Amino acid sequence: MKPEHQSLLLKIARDAISSTIEHGRGEGEQAFQSLEKKFPDIGNIPELQEERATFVTLTIDGDLRGCIGMLEACRPLAEDVVENARAAAFRDPRFAPLSIEEFGQLQIHISVLSTPEELFFESEADLLAQIRQDVDGLILQDGERRGTFLPSVWADLPNKELFLMHLKMKAGLPSDYWSDTLRVFRYTAECFPAD
Repeated sequence: MKPEHQSLLLKIARDAISSTIEHGRGEGEQAFQSLEKKFPDIGNIPELQEERATFVTLTIDGDLRGCIGMLEACRPLAEDVVENARAAAFRDPRFAPLSIEEFGQLQIHISVLSTPEELFFESEADLLAQIRQDVDGLILQDGERRGTFLPSVWADLPNKELFLMHLKMKAGLPSDYWSDTLRVFRYTAECFPAD
């Protein structure tokens, strides 16, 4: 993605959050239409109109402050960024809604995901051999249990065994869990640095 498009998406995400702080939480299409008025280029850039899945991660002084996203594309890229930025700021259940005081310290990171690809394996060792360290994001699911780690999580969990163990726990499974019904998908992400 072109640097100017990355920059525009970061501005759009920041504006979506500040507008919500300023004017309240009007949902969905109305909020996106108001952004289109501020950023008329959105509609003229085909890349931003493609259906893409994104995650928006918010940090303050390097500490997580919210992270919400979609694993499957269901709306245009720019709109997905708007909705996930607002959700990360105000609807991440791990945090209180973002305050106006915090907004000035906020760093925004956007990850645009590739289409997930299922991995097929016969054992945990086989699965670990297929995982590309520092490259893959993973989705792990078994029955109703599901969790994902973005590729950026490799910075905190720098080996495959730790990465997989913590992903199992995130999905609500024991760290040593294994089952023949376990499914794993991998994806890559184009990550934009904080603005």
